[in-house]
Amino acid sequence: MIKAIAIDDEPLALKLIQAYCAKKDFITLQKTFTRPTEALEHLKSNPTDLVFVDIQMPAMSGISLVKSLPKNIMVIFTTAFSSYAVESYELNAIDYLLKPINFPRFEKAVIKAKEFYQYTLKSGHTEDNYIFIRADYSLIKLYLTDILYIEGLADYLKIFVSNRKTIVARMTMKDMLDKLPDSDFVRVHRSFIVPFHRILSVRNNTIYLPEREVSIGKTYVEEFGKRYKP
Repeated sequence: MIKAIAIDDEPLALKLIQAYCAKKDFITLQKTFTRPTEALEHLKSNPTDLVFVDIQMPAMSGISLVKSLPKNIMVIFTTAFSSYAVESYELNAIDYLLKPINFPRFEKAVIKAKEFYQYTLKSGHTEDNYIFIRADYSLIKLYLTDILYIEGLADYLKIFVSNRKTIVARMTMKDMLDKLPDSDFVRVHRSFIVPFHRILSVRNNTIYLPEREVSIGKTYVEEFGKRYKP
């Protein structure tokens, strides 16, 4: 069960979130607050998994409040202003709901929170068949078997995926490798990560994938040779 609180200076907005949460059996909305400072005091002594928070509030902005929260607390922003979407993305919010919030859109957001919550409870990522990636201002559930290959571009990654649009995510190659199971993926170049199961053949330090050819970087040749078992 996800333990949640909601923070908004508008009592009617809190009543709506309360009514929506009551319709979902995996969330318990433990308390609502119109004052951010009171919410912060509550969080100090009450374990909480998810916070619904408005952005524009008189005493403290939702952005400032979220910056002070522990990183393990999930956040869903609720606001009447679309201009904060980019900043909420930088804060790794689960979702960004624009008021007036309808139930289908609310449900979509809390299902994301539920999936992420279940994901973080698992003890070993290497046993999972999916990972979560933050891209396009949302949290994307990505099945490992769908990854064709990954290309690094400075601080961004292009994740080529079967049967869907290429995902562009703001993260480093190292961050991505930390999410992926070592047994299934290997870095073969400073700019490429490939899944073992998609390698068709290897000739003259060139990897042949169904979609393209990838050269093995000089510093990766030895490690690749140890791990690749055709």
